[in-house]
Amino acid sequence: MDFAYDDQNIFAKILRGEIPNDTVFENDHALAFRDIQPQAPVHVLVIPKGPYVSMDHFARDASAEEQAGFFAAVAAVCDSEGVEDGFRAISNTRAHGVQEVPHFHLHILGGRPMGRMLSN
Repeated sequence: MDFAYDDQNIFAKILRGEIPNDTVFENDHALAFRDIQPQAPVHVLVIPKGPYVSMDHFARDASAEEQAGFFAAVAAVCDSEGVEDGFRAISNTRAHGVQEVPHFHLHILGGRPMGRMLSN
């Protein structure tokens, strides 16, 4: 699998400070910010600071420290956003997963019942 990273994607530009964002949490390895087109009352994106295209790329090639930092950011977002009643975590990947930005990102959605994920 080719995981060539495009450093001109919108999330890379956000990480470089070229595009503003509504930051929810940041640590050495991840940035979490509000989605500009929220699909739920809570809709936060968590992205690694490293150049990873997809979840499988991140799982395969990120260091243990990067992975721990990323998931610490996920936990911090869940704590700060008050999704104790539940949430959905989604990572769309490549064409069949309808990935729109070629930088691994995890959507944290909550604040209301989310319904079934898939109908068939």
